[in-house]
Amino acid sequence: MKIEQIYTGCLAQGAYYIESNGEAAIIDPLREVDPYIQKAERNGAKIKYVFETHFHADFVSGHKDLAEKTGAKIVFGPTKAKLGFEAVVAKDGEEFEVGGVKIQVIHTPGHTMESSCYLLTNEEGKQEAIFTGDTLFIGDVGRPDLAQKVSEDLTQEKQAGHLYDSLRNKIMPLPDDLIVYPAHGAGSACGKNMSKETSDTLGNQKKTNYALQEMSKEEFVEKLINGLTPPPAYFPQNVMMNIQGYDSIDEVLKRGEQALSPDEFEATVNDTGAIMLDTRSPQVFAKGFVPNSINIGIDGSFAVWVGTMIPDVKQEILVIAEEGREEEVITRLARVGYDHAIGYLKGGFEGWEQSGKEVDAIESISADELADIKAKDSEVSILDVRKSSEFESEHVLGAINDPLDYINENMDTLDKNQTYYVHCAGGYRSMIFASIMRARGFENMIDVNGGFKSIKESGKFELTEFVCPTTKL
Repeated sequence: MKIEQIYTGCLAQGAYYIESNGEAAIIDPLREVDPYIQKAERNGAKIKYVFETHFHADFVSGHKDLAEKTGAKIVFGPTKAKLGFEAVVAKDGEEFEVGGVKIQVIHTPGHTMESSCYLLTNEEGKQEAIFTGDTLFIGDVGRPDLAQKVSEDLTQEKQAGHLYDSLRNKIMPLPDDLIVYPAHGAGSACGKNMSKETSDTLGNQKKTNYALQEMSKEEFVEKLINGLTPPPAYFPQNVMMNIQGYDSIDEVLKRGEQALSPDEFEATVNDTGAIMLDTRSPQVFAKGFVPNSINIGIDGSFAVWVGTMIPDVKQEILVIAEEGREEEVITRLARVGYDHAIGYLKGGFEGWEQSGKEVDAIESISADELADIKAKDSEVSILDVRKSSEFESEHVLGAINDPLDYINENMDTLDKNQTYYVHCAGGYRSMIFASIMRARGFENMIDVNGGFKSIKESGKFELTEFVCPTTKL
């Protein structure tokens, strides 16, 4: 028997490959499915099942494409949702054989109503692992508020109560030596405070995970909903794609991989109203970019911030990338349901610049330079675009908190005629913020290179007293 965790850092997501006696199963696959198919072919195995722990909100699963390409059956836990593809809707406790191993469905409503875990019994008949999806993370459990987007009856309090029962009645009675394999780790918006570790024994989680400690249901509900912030806007759209189906990843790539000359690129922008998405690193972008393009660097938490910044997954997107990385960008957009990339700038920004077209830039200064400016003008406006939990933990005295997550809601609070010195934790989010605001006519956004880390290390700023954050949302 073989169990392999396939972890994708930019989504903090774990998919799983299970193989026994020439048969394989995939749990919660990513959108691009060829790597799973190739892995099975190399091992001489046939993919028999694609198990889904729930209708994912933070990414579009590859279940539909994988089933179509391999003939595998898609399996969900109990649900009344009307699916847009063929699938097995399993009963609680139902078992599936993969080679010499058995995989049992354990229905665990709470994160969502259809959420299910999969208990793996090995060839020797021993319960070996449990794949917990978003029901149980390492150090945390799934947030209970996402189902509200599907039905108003499913309040976060009700869902948290369901999760309390699922954990105590279905998961905690299982053997302590079971290996827990969750769907996410630190960095995912599907939980508040998960560990960087991506697996653990159930016994250790019973000792260390706050949600598995002895407490009343009322206490559990209060702990779980405390500190929750609204989920990204794209989550409900991804849920519907996972329920109803979507275009093949091959079609998405074909549509997006249209190389456009600078003239064609400019004409397409004018004809379609597509967003120009520049995926180069923040400091490279700052030195020169296509006017009105926005920067979300491919080498950061790209998919998450695309999903947060672009409300509509059907929005047409034109890509500006480093040469040779265009397919990677289009693939990673598709992971979170943004299937409407309609082309990329041939030759990248350099090609645009060489064509003699207009370019723009954003001023970026060091923490030391900001300190000198502040020494001359104590009223300088420092804009901290980190999450409120980060800001409350520690910040520059007198700084304004305007979290990037809520840029659309808070834009009216800023003055186009005022100069703002913008920083995040390290420089990735501040450039997203500055680029969006510049495209909207705010020309006095100055980026602080290195973010709060550099500000703190400089020792030149008065900071609030550090408070340990209780949530990472």
